[in-house]
Amino acid sequence: MSEPVRIQKLLAGWGIASRRGIEKMIEAGRLEIDGNRLTTQGFSIDPENLPVIKLDGKVIEPPTGKQTSIYIFYKPINVVTTLKDEGGRKTIRDFLPADRRLYPVGRLDRDSTGLLLITDHGELTNRLLHPSYKVEKEYIVKIEGAPLSPEEQRQFRNGVTIEEGITSPCRLRQLDDPQSYSVTISEGKKRQVRRMFASFRRLVTSLHRVRFGPLHLGKLQPGELRLLTAEEKSALLQAAGLI
Repeated sequence: MSEPVRIQKLLAGWGIASRRGIEKMIEAGRLEIDGNRLTTQGFSIDPENLPVIKLDGKVIEPPTGKQTSIYIFYKPINVVTTLKDEGGRKTIRDFLPADRRLYPVGRLDRDSTGLLLITDHGELTNRLLHPSYKVEKEYIVKIEGAPLSPEEQRQFRNGVTIEEGITSPCRLRQLDDPQSYSVTISEGKKRQVRRMFASFRRLVTSLHRVRFGPLHLGKLQPGELRLLTAEEKSALLQAAGLI
């Protein structure tokens, strides 16, 4: 018998969803193991003696050597980072291949733009979003009102207090336009950069992601999608500790 593996990790590695996505499936009662509804988050499985695993009543088969896909997508403004929206708003699904099970790595707000990673690699998604791997994300941010003072910039870099606690140290660089900044963070709390500026009573009027780990948006145009090159894919997997 091989070492048991938690079902979240197993199914994420198969590309079903991220670990958090699997946890939500368990919470919603969507997974079954040998005909029994799964209710335990820490349930472990012997990968060499697999039970019958079903999602929404359909059997999940392990991958048979298929290659995972990773895309860079330029998310336009007023597009929601979900695969469906009950309010009828435009979503990223409108830009993705229809014949693939793909999902975004994290999210960008509807009013934010720029680099969004799209993949079917569950474990990669989990690692890129986990703060322990410290994968950087860089944004170009424009604010309304007076530029940050030197002391405010120092405080911003050292960490500011938001609802969840103090943010990790980050990099902040003022651009030629004194109301514009490059902000580089290695964590990803909800609307974090906007909330960091809000703690200094500054309103962010535009937020544009230009880099995720070793990957840059480059010359992509809004709405465009492309596969990573072999070199880019290798660099990203290395950043996530998968190489």
